[in-house]
Amino acid sequence: MNVFKLRYGALLLAALLTDWAAVGPAQSAAHVSAPAATPHAAAGASQNATPENADAHESAASAASADTEAPEEADRQERHTRIHGHHEHGNDFVGIGHDTDLPAGLSADSVVAILGSASSEGEARDVVAVLGNARVTGPVSEDAVAVLGDTYIDSSIAGDAVTVLGNIELGPHADIGGDVVAVGGKVQRDPAAIVRGSVHNIDAFFGGFGWLHAWIKDCLLYGRPLALQSEVGWAWGVALGFLALYALLALLFRGGITRCARTIETQPGPTVLAALLSVLFTPILLILLCITVIGIPAVPLVVFGLFCAGLFGKAVLLAWLGRRCVGERATGLLGEPVVAVLIGGAIVLALYVVPVLGMLVYQILSLLGLGVVVLTLIQSAGLRKGPRVDGPASAAPAGAYAGASAGAAPDATPGPTPAAASLDAGAAPQPARPAGGGSATPAVSAALPRAGFWIRMVALLLDAVLIGILMHLLGHASHWHLIVLAAYGAIMWKLRGATIGGILFDLQVVRLDGRDMDWPTAVVRALSCFLSLVVAGLGFLWIAFDGDKQGWHDKIAGTVVVRAPKGRSLV
Repeated sequence: MNVFKLRYGALLLAALLTDWAAVGPAQSAAHVSAPAATPHAAAGASQNATPENADAHESAASAASADTEAPEEADRQERHTRIHGHHEHGNDFVGIGHDTDLPAGLSADSVVAILGSASSEGEARDVVAVLGNARVTGPVSEDAVAVLGDTYIDSSIAGDAVTVLGNIELGPHADIGGDVVAVGGKVQRDPAAIVRGSVHNIDAFFGGFGWLHAWIKDCLLYGRPLALQSEVGWAWGVALGFLALYALLALLFRGGITRCARTIETQPGPTVLAALLSVLFTPILLILLCITVIGIPAVPLVVFGLFCAGLFGKAVLLAWLGRRCVGERATGLLGEPVVAVLIGGAIVLALYVVPVLGMLVYQILSLLGLGVVVLTLIQSAGLRKGPRVDGPASAAPAGAYAGASAGAAPDATPGPTPAAASLDAGAAPQPARPAGGGSATPAVSAALPRAGFWIRMVALLLDAVLIGILMHLLGHASHWHLIVLAAYGAIMWKLRGATIGGILFDLQVVRLDGRDMDWPTAVVRALSCFLSLVVAGLGFLWIAFDGDKQGWHDKIAGTVVVRAPKGRSLV
C-alpha cells in the first residue's frame, strides 16, 4: 500500500510536468493564430455590409473586436502571473525554485511547486510540493502530495493525502475521502477532522526525517555539506566526530600518514590517475567477484577496505594541508601529523559552509584520499620486491651496451663489465652469459630503462591510426581493425622488435630471459593484448602502476618494453 502511494505520487508529478511542457507551446500557438485571423474576418464583414444587414455586420464587428481583445487579455494575465511569482500553463499553476500560490476564488487543474512550497486556497484537482511544504485550505478533487516537506490540510480532499519524509497535520475542517499516508513522519489529526479511508503512519528512526529535511533545505540545495543553522547542528556533530577520528588515525599511524602525504606531495599526477582508476574499476572488480561466485564472500571485504582507505586518505589530505599551512620545516608540536590534521580539518570545515565550493571540496577530498592510499600501497608492494635483478641473462647484455656506447665490440669480453658490476653492487655475483648467446639485439636488453605508460600509449595510438588509415584505403570493414592491428604488432615484434610507433619513440620489445624474439612469443603477446583491453583497458593501465612497467600482456608473454638506443631505422 505504501509503495503504491509513493509510486503514485511520482507518476503524478511526472504527468504534471509533462502536461506543463505540452500545454505551453500549444497555448502560445493559439495566441499567434487568433489575432492573424480576426482582422481578415472583420475586413470581409465590412466589405459586404449593406443597409439591410447593417445590424448583423455590427454584431460581427463586435465579435471580431472581442476576439481581438481576448489574446491581449491573456497576455495581461500572463504578465500578472509572472509578476506574482508563478507560471500558469493552461490551467496549471507550476513553480520551480519558488513558492506557488492559488488564491481563493480561482481554480486550477494542478498546483505544483518544485524546490518551493505549494499553497491552495482555491479549487484544485491536485496539489504537489517537492522539497517544500504543501498547505491546502481549499477543496481538492483528487490528491495532495508532499515530498521532503510537511503538509497542512484544512479542507476537503476527494483522494489521498501523502507525505514522504515529512509530517501531515489535519485541521478541524479536513475531510479526506481517501487514505492518509506519512512515510518518515507523523500524522497530527484534529478531533474534528474526518478521514474516510485509513491512516498509515510510517515513522522513522531518530524521531522522523525533519533533520534530513533541514539539511537538504539549508545545505544540499546550496551545494555545501554544512551550514550555520541550528537545524543542522547534528551535521556539525558528525563532521567533528570524523575530524576526531582522523586525528586518532594520525596518532596511531604516524608513519603511514607521513608516507602517504609525501606521495601526494611528490606525485600529484599519478595520485589523481590512481583516484580516477579506483573509482572507475571498483564496480568492475565487484562485478567480476560476483560472476566468479567463489569471490562473493570477498565483496564485503573489498567494500570495507575501500571505505577504510577513504577514511585514511582524508586524514592524509588534512595532514598534508595542515603541513602546508605551518610550513614543511616546522618542528616540535607543530611538526606532528595530528596537529597538522587538526589545522587542515579546521580549514576544510570553514570551506564546507561556502555554497557550491563546500561540496566540491568534499568530493575532491574523498576522491584524492582514496587515490593517494591506493598509489602508496601499490608503490610499497613494488618496493618490497627489492631491487630488480634480471638474472644471469642480463649481465652480458648490459655490459655489451656499455661497450657498444664506448665504441667497443659488443661481445668483446665474455665476463661482466664494470657497468654490470655496478648494477649488481651488493648482490651475489652472477654468472656471465657466454658470448654469442641469444639476445633480442646485441645492444638491447631488459637491463635498459623501461618505457613508461604514456609514451607506450602514444606509440600505440600512432600504430592504431596508421592501421586505420590503411584499412580505410583498402576499403575493409572496420570491425577487423583490432585483429589487423594485433597481427601487425606480432609481425613487427618478431622482425624488428618494435612497431613503427615504437621505433619512432625508440622503444623495443625484448624478452626477460635475454633470448631473441620468436614467433610464439610475439603471437602470445599479441593475443594477450585482447585480454588487457577487454577488462576496460585495465591490462594496459597496469603499466602505470607496475614496478616493472609491464602490462598484463607483457607478464603473460614474459616481455618488457625498453628505451632502445637512438638512431634506429624503420627498415
